[in-house]
Amino acid sequence: MARLCPSAQAPDLADGRPRLLSGMQPTADSLHLGNYLGALRSWVDLQDSHEAYYFVADLHAITVEQDPAVLRQRTRVTAAQFLAAGVDPERSVLFVQSQVPEHAQLGWVLQCLTGFGEANRMTQFKDKSSREGAERASVGLFTYPVLQAADILLYDAARVPVGEDQRQHLELTRDLAQRVNSRFGRTFVVPEPYIVKETAKILDLQRPEKQMSKSLGGSGCLFLLDDPKASAKKIRSAVTDTGHEVVFDPEGKPGVSNLLTILSTLSGTAVPALEERFAGAGYGDLKKEVAEAYVGFAEPFRERVEAWLTDGRLDDVLAEGARRAGEQAAARLADVYAKVGFLPEKR
Repeated sequence: MARLCPSAQAPDLADGRPRLLSGMQPTADSLHLGNYLGALRSWVDLQDSHEAYYFVADLHAITVEQDPAVLRQRTRVTAAQFLAAGVDPERSVLFVQSQVPEHAQLGWVLQCLTGFGEANRMTQFKDKSSREGAERASVGLFTYPVLQAADILLYDAARVPVGEDQRQHLELTRDLAQRVNSRFGRTFVVPEPYIVKETAKILDLQRPEKQMSKSLGGSGCLFLLDDPKASAKKIRSAVTDTGHEVVFDPEGKPGVSNLLTILSTLSGTAVPALEERFAGAGYGDLKKEVAEAYVGFAEPFRERVEAWLTDGRLDDVLAEGARRAGEQAAARLADVYAKVGFLPEKR
């Protein structure tokens, strides 16, 4: 990795907070509980300590085929869920990726600075193309880590919340930032991974050896906008383990441990206290309480989402977010364009 040059330092923001950026793709009709407890809830908390930029990654979504009408609807619904969870447009910049064209423009410049072999080493593309066939994989899927780098570098983001599956992509972002800085002079902040402490890892209700995901099928996944009663039924049908004791043992009792994690994160009660509460009780008692806690969370959440989708505020919030994001993105892109040798735009 290239040596950090002076431009790698994050800018001093007016209030002293570091800048942070994160996004999610609108590839489902609803986020699931793993999205909320594993990422979205921490986004809300991070607004207090960071200048946060959050976005709906619709450009990334079209790396696979999408129905246009469905994509538009899912984009709005995803943004509404961010807001319903507590993302505050007064404290954060919330926008839709495609409404800030500088993402695609910087993406092209960075593609031209990325080696083919470098892009070819990205393991997520290899995994997805091997599952679905390389002939069906789009060039966009191949290059989307470079667009992801553009997403980050446009905003001088000092920190990027990442899971293990995104670490390699962030390393590419860092390499590209340092390459530009070395070749053209002070340009980009080199971002650091930000690991959120105490992030809950929510597992599939039917396959608790795997993380909750829409790709595993609906029976083990709790979608936030589903009928809460149907979700409660899924919880009551969750796979448990041999024996009868309600104890937290991720290796020996992954199903029970997952239910305890869900209850703990939704109720705010520590797992040891829950183990004590359920001493002598059965799995049915645990499932009943988890279902009640989930319904108590999901019902008002769905109501808040519906309010955002129907009262006319959502599009105004997204337009204002795109305007604010665009100001930063346009300034950074103009700097890059000048350095790589493009003629200045005459207005």
